Amino acid sequence: MPLTTAPVHHQCARRTSNPPPHRVSLTALDNYDSVTVDQALRTLLAPLGGMNNFVKPGQKVLIKPNMLSGKDPTKAVTTHPQIVRAIIRQAMAAGGRISVGDSPGIGSPAVVARKTGIFEVIEETGAAFAPFSQSVIIHPKGTTLHQLDVAKDILDADVIINLPKLKTHQMMGLTCAVKNMFGALIGMRKPGMHLQAGADKKLFARMLLEICEALPPTLNIVDAVIGMEGEGPGSGDPVKIGALLAGTSAQAVDTVATALVKMSAEQVFTQQQALVSGRPLARLAELELVGTPLIELQIDHFRAAKMTDVNFGIPGYFGRRLKHLLTAHPQVDHQRCVRCHACVTHCPPQAMAIEDFRLGIDYNLCIRCFCCQELCPHAALTTHQGLMLRLSSMLR
Repeated sequence: MPLTTAPVHHQCARRTSNPPPHRVSLTALDNYDSVTVDQALRTLLAPLGGMNNFVKPGQKVLIKPNMLSGKDPTKAVTTHPQIVRAIIRQAMAAGGRISVGDSPGIGSPAVVARKTGIFEVIEETGAAFAPFSQSVIIHPKGTTLHQLDVAKDILDADVIINLPKLKTHQMMGLTCAVKNMFGALIGMRKPGMHLQAGADKKLFARMLLEICEALPPTLNIVDAVIGMEGEGPGSGDPVKIGALLAGTSAQAVDTVATALVKMSAEQVFTQQQALVSGRPLARLAELELVGTPLIELQIDHFRAAKMTDVNFGIPGYFGRRLKHLLTAHPQVDHQRCVRCHACVTHCPPQAMAIEDFRLGIDYNLCIRCFCCQELCPHAALTTHQGLMLRLSSMLR
């Protein structure tokens, strides 16, 4: 249950002498060896003033990794525990009081933390586990969102260190620093926002931008050592990228992450909407890149998620009539489906049901949010593209 209403916290009050938000640091890292990771993170943060520039003695520091679901870290679904371990140790050395937490898409936070290796790191280092079990209602001003139910652990922190995993995202194109703050919402609040946005990906992208702006992290550090390509963020394929990124602006970091894997703003809805709305730091030309040159880290072989819609400016009525031709939809792989009900439980419009021991989808209700594909623990939901969408993909 939500607690009492609280004012929006302004992260700028938490910061001290941080570097300008347009500065993004990059460094190469090709494995998760603990010693190598620790040194690479020190190198990464040095141009930003080091960890001591962000964490002061006695401050409450919340480290927020990506803990989408309880999968082994080799699957590249979640932030690697070695990254979490090194950040905990460096923040502790700066004098911070550390907690680690997130709100998974499926499963309890504690169970997911154990399965991903993150809970072991928390216990080993002596950090606290943030259960994300209570929420507080906040009222962001001047936004699409009139109120948000946010994890109390987020609002209690003096410093938020955002640790996203760089992955494809079937709905948004890419998930990184901005999208990772969606985890500030607890449990079924996330499907509720999907339902509020419906099939409007642009609206959902604007909502994600507004959540991150209402709860801006103090520091964003991206695990792009092994990322995910293809049908991410839960069922794609691990891919070696070999990089770490860091900056005080989630938007700036995402702009560099998009360029790192050579995706365009048109392919990443949060980037697209940041540009359309005139938000700063959405263009590489606005940024100061320090550390390893971006050109040395960019990869050519990154496989984006399948296109899930095309926009020919067709009016709404005709667009609805041509929905199956113009959009993609989730499709059940009945050989893999074990009827665990995870997708049924988490489907925002309740378009899924199991009848006669077989999973079915009501495509008239489906809003194409791909939450089912994102959260399926068995990769039993794939993306089926309509004919015109397949032709558009081939032309591209």
